[in-house]
Amino acid sequence: MEQLKKHIRHVPDYPKPGILFYDITTLLLDPEGFREMVDGLTEPFREQEIDVVVGIESRGFILGAPMADRLGVGFVPVRKPGKLPASTIAQTYELEYGNDSLEIHEDAVASGQRVLIVDDLLATGGTACAAKDLVVQAGGNVIGMAFLIELLFLDGRKRLGDTPLFVGLQYES
Repeated sequence: MEQLKKHIRHVPDYPKPGILFYDITTLLLDPEGFREMVDGLTEPFREQEIDVVVGIESRGFILGAPMADRLGVGFVPVRKPGKLPASTIAQTYELEYGNDSLEIHEDAVASGQRVLIVDDLLATGGTACAAKDLVVQAGGNVIGMAFLIELLFLDGRKRLGDTPLFVGLQYES
């Protein structure tokens, strides 16, 4: 997957000064790169018993939905507050540039279901940790997490404890 880095645009000072944004929209434009990205993120989980894939808003939807399709399981969106129509549970977390919250439908994950959480980026781990907490609160068992990109210098992996992780691309700085 390392060759996919050439398709990722770096946008300085977005969304705030001092933040370097790793833009995957340029990768999504390339059909072969998109296919390779989804296949590469899905492959490590093919032999695992997964009941549902949870994708974190919004780029986690783009990755997680086709992964769920390839794994033959359902897909659950984790969204920003106020975006889901039925009863939800919420989790607030810290970003590298502020605070935010996530929500999941109360009934989206059945008790004991084996869940794979997917997002595009692992930075400080706040968003991923909040999603993991939501799945656990809903009764799910997080069996793994998949990220296209990990920013190693932010050490977000530490916040996720012993959750098995698969990362497609890593950046040192």
